[in-house]
This record gives sequence, C-alpha cells and structure tokens, in this order.
Amino acid sequence: MLTITPLNSMLDRMVTLNRAMDQAFVNGNTDALGRTDAQPAWLPELDAWETEADYIVQLDLPGVKGEGVDISFERNTLTVRGERERTIRAPEKGELRVFFAERDWGTFTRSLRFPQHVAGDGISASFDAGVLTIRIPKSEAAKPRKIQITAAEAPKQVEG
Repeated sequence: MLTITPLNSMLDRMVTLNRAMDQAFVNGNTDALGRTDAQPAWLPELDAWETEADYIVQLDLPGVKGEGVDISFERNTLTVRGERERTIRAPEKGELRVFFAERDWGTFTRSLRFPQHVAGDGISASFDAGVLTIRIPKSEAAKPRKIQITAAEAPKQVEG
C-alpha cells in the first residue's frame, strides 16, 4: 500500500530544509564581482521515503560513475558527494560553437539528517541506470510494534 504523506511530515520538512541549505551553498559560490566559480556545483534530485523497516533515499545521478560517488553516515546524517564531468570541452585546435549548454556539471553534495534510531552499520547502496538507491535500516527501537492487551483479572473479593 502506498501512502503519500502531506508535506508537513517530519521527513519532508527535513528534506526541504536540507535542500534549501544545499542550494544556499551552491548559489553562494560567487566572487566580489558576482561571477560564479569556474566549476559550478549542482544538486541532484532526491526522493526519500520510509517503510516499516527502512528509510530509502534515491538520487538521480545521470552521467556520474558509481565509483566516483562517496557516501558517508555520521551522527545520523547521510552525506552523498560526487562529481559529474563537463561534457563539452574545447578542442585543442579549431573552434567550438555551443548552441545549448543546459546540463549542470561539477561537484555535488547532498545531506539528509535522520531521526534517532537508525542502524547505521547496516546501510547499503546500489547504483542502477543512473539512480543511486541507499537503504538505511531502522533500529529495533524505531520499528513499530503492536502491544498485546491481556484480559485483566477480576479483583479478588476479601471475605470479612
């Protein structure tokens, strides 16, 4: 069953805040004249959701090689770093005319903080068709559990 939670859920708010902070750092790479760095940073799109047992994070990384991606987890914060190479390169001889150059390139960093109760030593990642999938298992303390209700014993009557 798929449940889409409104944007006010805790995980959605954390993703939104982290994206805003990431964009602030990307957009903040300008010099005194307002020029951007020679190597721009970019932000890959990210989806994050929760199942009973895991948190799942997926990032779209087209054109990025899996071995060029670094994933770390420290203090309940998952950080993914990498780089996408520039595809348009000036030839050694001759002229190059570019008609469109819309694809971002350069380094990227995405960070996402998780609530307590994450089993950091069980994190796994896979890379398929340009999509990085990271599975962060919940610790046993975070998993929902059903509390069994037992019938209460009738109070014993005291003979007096």
